[in-house]
Amino acid sequence: MRFSLLPREEIFFKLFRESSANVNEAAKKLLDLMENYENVEEKVAEIKRLEEVGDSIIHRTWTSLRTTFFTPLDRDDIGLLAERLDDVIDSIEEAARYMVEYRIAKPTESARELSRIIVRCSEVLNDATEVLQNRKNNLSELLPLKDLLHTLENEADQVTSKAMAELFEDHCAIDIIKWKEV
Repeated sequence: MRFSLLPREEIFFKLFRESSANVNEAAKKLLDLMENYENVEEKVAEIKRLEEVGDSIIHRTWTSLRTTFFTPLDRDDIGLLAERLDDVIDSIEEAARYMVEYRIAKPTESARELSRIIVRCSEVLNDATEVLQNRKNNLSELLPLKDLLHTLENEADQVTSKAMAELFEDHCAIDIIKWKEV
């Protein structure tokens, strides 16, 4: 049994796991929206609800940071990771909301493909927060996950670039503006 003078604060890892699971759930809901484009307003409302859950998680993270004397990671790193996870779910919610606000008739194949990539990224984030929580693992396990996220980001960039080129070929200016925002 190891003895430590410093208490081990697990709350942050729990919050990271909760946040990444919430991001994953929102990503899956976005994919469902893009692949099954029906009951759109209800699906967008559900994604909005998950975004609000994300806001609650970030609030609890900041509250815990203010009230915890010894943190398991650097305070700035905890705050930055929590903010980035919140940014992801905010972006998912924004894309879903724009589908309604801009009265998008139906998603493009590129939008569906980007949604599939977002789900894969959210699964990698889930794996990464698990590695962080289970620090008995060697943190070098994070490096392949980081590399996979980078690969998925490049894949998303290619899909986005191709989608923009297709928009300029086949669509009117208003459609281009709408999809550029989504």
